[in-house]
Amino acid sequence: MKAFMALALAFFVSAAALIVHAADPLSIEQLIDIRHPSSPMWSPDGRHVVFVWERAGVAKIYVADGAISGALAAAPRELGDAGTQLNGAFWSVDGRALMVAKNGDLWRVPIDGSAASAVWTTPAAETAIVPSPDGLRVAFVRAGDIVVRTIADGREVTVARDDRNVGGLGWAPDGASLVFTSGARTIRHEQTPPYSGSKIVYTINENVPGRTYVVPSSGGALRELAAASGGGFGGRRWLDARHFLVDRTSPDFKRRTMSLVDTGGGAAKTLNEDVEEKFWSITGDAGANAQPSPDGKWIAFVSARDGWDHVYVMAAGGGPAMQITKGKFEAWRPQWSPDSTRLAFDANAENNYGNRQLYVAAINGDPAHATVTPVTSGRGTNIAPVWSPDGTRLVYQHTDPRNSADLWIVDVRSAALSRLRSTEDPPSSGEARRSANGAEAAGPRSTPLRLTDSMPASIDRSAFVEPEMVHYAGPDGQQVPAWLFVPKNLDRSKKHPAVVWIHGDGVNQNYDGWHVQRNYAVYYSFHQYLLQKGYVVIAPDYRGSIGYGKAWREAVHMDVGGKDAKDAWMAANYLKTLNYVDSDRLGVWGLSYGGFFTLIAATDQPTLYRAAVDVAGVADYAMYYEDPYHGGWTASRIGTPEEHPQVYAQASPLSHVDRLERPLLVLHGTSDVNVPYLHSVRLIDELLKKGKGDLVSFMTYPGEFHYFTREHVLRDAWHRVDDFFGKHWKP
Repeated sequence: MKAFMALALAFFVSAAALIVHAADPLSIEQLIDIRHPSSPMWSPDGRHVVFVWERAGVAKIYVADGAISGALAAAPRELGDAGTQLNGAFWSVDGRALMVAKNGDLWRVPIDGSAASAVWTTPAAETAIVPSPDGLRVAFVRAGDIVVRTIADGREVTVARDDRNVGGLGWAPDGASLVFTSGARTIRHEQTPPYSGSKIVYTINENVPGRTYVVPSSGGALRELAAASGGGFGGRRWLDARHFLVDRTSPDFKRRTMSLVDTGGGAAKTLNEDVEEKFWSITGDAGANAQPSPDGKWIAFVSARDGWDHVYVMAAGGGPAMQITKGKFEAWRPQWSPDSTRLAFDANAENNYGNRQLYVAAINGDPAHATVTPVTSGRGTNIAPVWSPDGTRLVYQHTDPRNSADLWIVDVRSAALSRLRSTEDPPSSGEARRSANGAEAAGPRSTPLRLTDSMPASIDRSAFVEPEMVHYAGPDGQQVPAWLFVPKNLDRSKKHPAVVWIHGDGVNQNYDGWHVQRNYAVYYSFHQYLLQKGYVVIAPDYRGSIGYGKAWREAVHMDVGGKDAKDAWMAANYLKTLNYVDSDRLGVWGLSYGGFFTLIAATDQPTLYRAAVDVAGVADYAMYYEDPYHGGWTASRIGTPEEHPQVYAQASPLSHVDRLERPLLVLHGTSDVNVPYLHSVRLIDELLKKGKGDLVSFMTYPGEFHYFTREHVLRDAWHRVDDFFGKHWKP
């Protein structure tokens, strides 16, 4: 593997100082202790960052010192009275305390560690508490009333009453009006299939959007905003005191529309549309929705109109969109600086799709001549930048082969940036200032500050195995990218077992190091455990995966379970070319979409793998289509079962489970809504009918969601998978 360069070394210096070399190998219990930070939020003075830190499904709020001084900030402090999430939390006017909802009241939680106190205590509970733009008032819902309360003296005004479900309550930027959604509901559908029995009821939820209304914050008549009703994607983003932006994707997923809604009424104004021949495929993690600049003059968004996800900027009044980034890479999550002159975002690089760097685009009122400067470099992923209130720093998440997700801060003031050169930087993330047309000029960087260290001190990070990017031919000869992990000091004169890991979601990817999402980072952690046991691991980015452009993402159109599934299981063909891999001791496993592909591999290629593990996989896409929660998503990719029965037949491992010849372990949580638990129930029933009961093991996790989070579930699942592979990989 290539050596880490200067800035990468700066990333790892603090971690190295904390390493305690473990006497024992990496254990599953240590993996469970790895935490994941999220939702960083700057204090108004920019001196602190509060964030959520989660371990095994238990989340707590912490505060860290955000000063730029040294390689590692002081250890974050827990704010025990702040709850478990920052959704809805806001700052006190003096910036010294978090204001959080607790037990139906508003509480003040000082960040200096002093005692929390209730701002008010009332018999009835208040929900959806949101502050006015000046922080002096709050609006909330209480027993059907929409109330505005002055924080200082507790005076209240009931501005409206609505007995229907009220949500999305928010203030206009001038504080003169409130906008909310009413009447959204969930229709519960029940299933009692004969193979499960009538005493067990399975539910499917159909979400019905509500209607949007505006009301003066001092009270008055409600007015429906028909242009904003019917749902949309992302929160309400205000352009000015009277207008906000809404993004919608059409039911067939072929059209993404950005609209401007006037609270004074009238039809919405269409500002931009993306029309896709196949389907809108940019994942929600990309932050593609319209982002107005704080001064209301510009709108930034992400589009794949040239075949790659790129940042665009247009004038708020309409007109052509200027492309800020260009090239064969994906730029995501644009965020405006407080002064509206710059955009921060993260992007990968051509031929280096598993790393991501942070960039700042200088717009300065002229998007056509924007320049883009990289602010991080080296190995790993740097994502989701959040500007400090004064626009001088960014807090963001970093991962790499030796570090799971942690929060870092980088200074982006030109005068304070120190130049560090790294020959390892790829062309599109190197030490350059890149203009919108690809031209480059010299640009500086600064050394980041680490805020968190999420790994237990008992873990020996030097034992971690670094991934290596490889490629192999898919079913049609297209090269499939994959990450190969080979245990350290492996005796290559002997044959060793290997496992193919198939990531979920379809529109996801593997990274050069820890996964950026907690839900998949736990699997990366577990693979490090398998590697220390001497197993080889490979993780393909089959077609449909993000990171490699729109054409690769959308190659699943009318072919789900076809070439994409072959891309995944054909990783075994690559493993067979390695003289240190035992081709008779291969395992395959995956979560969700990866579980679906695992079932295809185990039935289409019944003797290719010695053992397979399906974690909450789709058993049949006709079942998925029937679920209102997933029907539109499925139809956008493969139409309906009536239109394309052949495609649905290939997307149904359930229809050919009679081919199963090797052991299969199935793990599923009963509270799964992403892939309903009923999929695995029906799968097991069909396996038993085909006489395959001796080959299948099924573990149910009561109350667990799609992504395993709770400690006792993780412990059982990882030990169960470890034992399962170990048993069936015996020579």
